[in-house]
Amino acid sequence: MDRADIPFLSATGLSRLIKTREVSPVEAVEAYLERIAEVDGKLNSYITICGDAALEAARDAENAIARGEYLGPMHGIPVAVKDQFNTRAILTTCGSPILSDFIPDEDATVITNLKKAGAILLGKLNMSEFAMGDAFHHPYGTPHNPWALDRNPGVSSSGSGAATAAFLCATSVGEDTGGSIRGPASYCGLVGLRPGQGRVSRYGMHGSIWSMDTGGPISRTVEDCAMTLGAIAGYDPKDPYTWNAPVPDYGQALDGSVAGVRVGVIREWVDNDVVEPDVRDAVAKAVALLGDLGASVEEVSIPLAVHGAAIFTPISHIEGASVHYRWIRERLQDYDHNIQIRQLAGSILPAQAYYKALKLRSLLRRQVLEMLERVDVLALPTFPHPATKIPASAGINSKEELMAGYFGRRSFTSTSNLSGVPAISVPCGFTSSEPPELPIGLQILGRPLGEGTLMKVAYAYEQGTHWHDRRPPI
Repeated sequence: MDRADIPFLSATGLSRLIKTREVSPVEAVEAYLERIAEVDGKLNSYITICGDAALEAARDAENAIARGEYLGPMHGIPVAVKDQFNTRAILTTCGSPILSDFIPDEDATVITNLKKAGAILLGKLNMSEFAMGDAFHHPYGTPHNPWALDRNPGVSSSGSGAATAAFLCATSVGEDTGGSIRGPASYCGLVGLRPGQGRVSRYGMHGSIWSMDTGGPISRTVEDCAMTLGAIAGYDPKDPYTWNAPVPDYGQALDGSVAGVRVGVIREWVDNDVVEPDVRDAVAKAVALLGDLGASVEEVSIPLAVHGAAIFTPISHIEGASVHYRWIRERLQDYDHNIQIRQLAGSILPAQAYYKALKLRSLLRRQVLEMLERVDVLALPTFPHPATKIPASAGINSKEELMAGYFGRRSFTSTSNLSGVPAISVPCGFTSSEPPELPIGLQILGRPLGEGTLMKVAYAYEQGTHWHDRRPPI
């Protein structure tokens, strides 16, 4: 195989070739490093590239496989992770100048698990400051969407979306607090899975909102996503919030069948004016295809879903400010302008607002869990619109902009993080109303510890379409 073609393989396709020694881990790493050097100057998806260390790890993997010490499907696979996870002896910035010289002395558990599985770390990926999603200024370069360079590649896990879509890593790990795995997946035409709360350890991951932060995969296919999640998931005694439950072989669930699966389409988002026509049409066709494939489809109601962002915002602002209280007092000027506003707002919001939001969160969680006793999965758009243009200025410029934050995209993804259930975004089409053509995502929610069912449904849909085969023009 021509080395230049290696980055365009799926992670699972590359895995099979590495296992049979038709491609070596060294060849794979070299191919990705060459692709990064060629393309990433346009995207700013990486903050740190671990070239020498990755090549050394690749040689070790190649030698181990030659000795018959194959570790499994992730062995020798070049991956990249959001710069929110501690990496021993490697710069970890969280996208902020405040941590511009922070070099941890210990790996986050996600990194440890990837290394145990034999994955090779290519580098650390760009992100909004401290994963707060609202940042305007990116001190390590503004990330760009490979489908259209003037567009945002995602919210918070922006580098993970851009790098994976542009074939600058085989698969990646992002972090999702309010939609920061599913958003980049939707914006960049990828598969992004937010695991249920407690499925993936957060030890060594810098938190934004401790009650909702969750690491998870951003990949090019559902199969790649399943392989990546299988490597990073599991109980961790260092994180008492992780589930002490076995991690299934997620790949076994991908049989292409949805016969008998009950899909509930959330009525509140079916005809909502917030949803752009291209998105509404694409999601409707996706749900119809699931029905054609054998699933039973019905409309259901989650009344509080439309208020998800309004519930999420006071919790996120207050918890975020509590995490950063010392730096807010000592280094406020070092934060991005938008993050300064958010941190100050979170510092002065009254306790009544926080506790009311917590009560509403509990009610929303109850509505979601009760509905998931009636159906197996819930379906809705990932975001109500395709990738937005990169803003030209910081701050909030209008009342409409402010209200969009309370009733716009975050309400679509907040249903999952507020209720703690897993959710996946899978490509379901492209815009057609105006150029450029931009990806659209279908979001599917499931029961706690139900990641396998989500990927089963997403895989069946993916196999019935060709959206995942399209490449961005970069």
